[in-house]
Amino acid sequence: VQLQASGGGLVQPGGSLRLSCAASGFTLDYYVIGWFRQAPGKEREGVSCISSSDSDGSTYVVDSVKGRFTMSRDNAKNTVYLQMNNLQPEDTAVYYCATDGRPGSSCPPIRYNYWGQGTQVTVSS
Repeated sequence: VQLQASGGGLVQPGGSLRLSCAASGFTLDYYVIGWFRQAPGKEREGVSCISSSDSDGSTYVVDSVKGRFTMSRDNAKNTVYLQMNNLQPEDTAVYYCATDGRPGSSCPPIRYNYWGQGTQVTVSS
């Protein structure tokens, strides 16, 4: 089970980025996938989650990003995305994707067991 996050970068306030989380070794459609972020000096924060298609495939986002961030899944590419719009300096963090590795589960899982490496998002003018 491997996850690889990508798509981070430097963007000005109000800009957009789309993060990708590509899976290998498993079909991510069957699993919960979550996005997390960790800013310097702060604890890791859950940002968004998508349930497996075997449950209801629903997505959730934390209140601080609601209306700005959207999570989606492309089964053909075995990839999950986090579309981030109207980015603000407080969104600056390393973003990670993760899965619990339990097929058929829904958000939030009991525990995330597999983590990808992070991708840096910096929002600055």
